[in-house]
Amino acid sequence: MAREKNLEASPAAKRAPRKRDSIADTGSGPVLPNFVDPQRRAVLIAQAAYFRAMQRGFEPGQDVTDWLAAEAEVDAKLLSGTTESSSA
Repeated sequence: MAREKNLEASPAAKRAPRKRDSIADTGSGPVLPNFVDPQRRAVLIAQAAYFRAMQRGFEPGQDVTDWLAAEAEVDAKLLSGTTESSSA
């Protein structure tokens, strides 16, 4: 005779739901503070990518690499508070 499992007593059923941070993580990169203007962020990234391209002589084929590196640089600065994100 097989015994039935008590599903209510299983450890998984007793776990409380995980608490989420106040800032939702979309999985699409770093979680920036709510006060960062997306348009200002995009301008900062474009400027940083331009300067990266200029430093390497605008050689073709590295535009995506420049953009991704600039995006990481700007996001790191925004998270640390070293970039003015509210000036126009």
